[in-house]
Amino acid sequence: MSPPAASNWAAENDAIFYTLCLMSAFFTLLVVGFVIFFAIRYRAGTKADRSRPVYEDMRLEIGWTVIPLFLALIMFYFGAKLYVEEKSPPANAEDIFVVGKQWMWHMEHRNGVRENNILHIPVDKPVKLTMISQDVIHAFYVPAFRVQWMVIPGRYTSIWFTPTQVGEYHLFCNMYCGTQHSEMGGKVVVMSQPDYERWLANQGESAVAMTMEQAGARMFHHIGCDNCHGAVDTPRAPSLVGIYGSKQVYADGSAATVNDDILHLAIVRPYDKLVKGYDESMPAYQGQLSENDILDLIAYIKTMGTPAQPVVA
Repeated sequence: MSPPAASNWAAENDAIFYTLCLMSAFFTLLVVGFVIFFAIRYRAGTKADRSRPVYEDMRLEIGWTVIPLFLALIMFYFGAKLYVEEKSPPANAEDIFVVGKQWMWHMEHRNGVRENNILHIPVDKPVKLTMISQDVIHAFYVPAFRVQWMVIPGRYTSIWFTPTQVGEYHLFCNMYCGTQHSEMGGKVVVMSQPDYERWLANQGESAVAMTMEQAGARMFHHIGCDNCHGAVDTPRAPSLVGIYGSKQVYADGSAATVNDDILHLAIVRPYDKLVKGYDESMPAYQGQLSENDILDLIAYIKTMGTPAQPVVA
């Protein structure tokens, strides 16, 4: 029995899956049928005419090449279309951050609400999950939503979906990640939008009083980032004001637009990609900060210099 179809992706995924199953069954039966037919028709002792055997037939060659190719291209089109759509979240998606660790799922909402192994989300609203692993490779999998994506150490991955039914659904890790892999599960609670807004406003079952940006600002000052990164570039370090989304040139001659992955690397292993004109003076925080701390720091850095967050002096 298949799991319930509780997201916008479910129908399309199921259509592709069952079409592939039917096509596989059809061609399997077709081939097996011909094998049985020819085994009986030309078995030893039969009176079949073997005087003029046919070694090739261009019609057959074209038929069993073109028809499967045509069917494969159709399935490729629908699969690629679905893949692109699943990687293109809408602008109004609810942002939620996920950290996988042996052996639990840690979720953090934008306003600072944190959950372990339970994810509360609103129905009929797009939800975008930005995910990273604290240790080994995991896979975030909700069968009812037909969504699964790898959660990888040192790199952000993301998926999005729109829940379509209120209820509770199983959450699994679908990548073997150690001795307690089978226990790394939880549930996704889909709520009506008014109930979700009330839950979020009341901070769920959490007593966290800070948003991610506020927690990141506290961490920024606590570990002394503001000792070097000020309102303007200095010989010691570049300014982080407005850096998110800007184009940076690096010591190796490459250039890139600053995104979450680049900021993550700059925090944990800054020497892997040094900004041009600066030396290896920044400490590396790999192993010293949790992925939750890094997510908060990045959330704060994104706001630096905006009206909501004054420029660091």
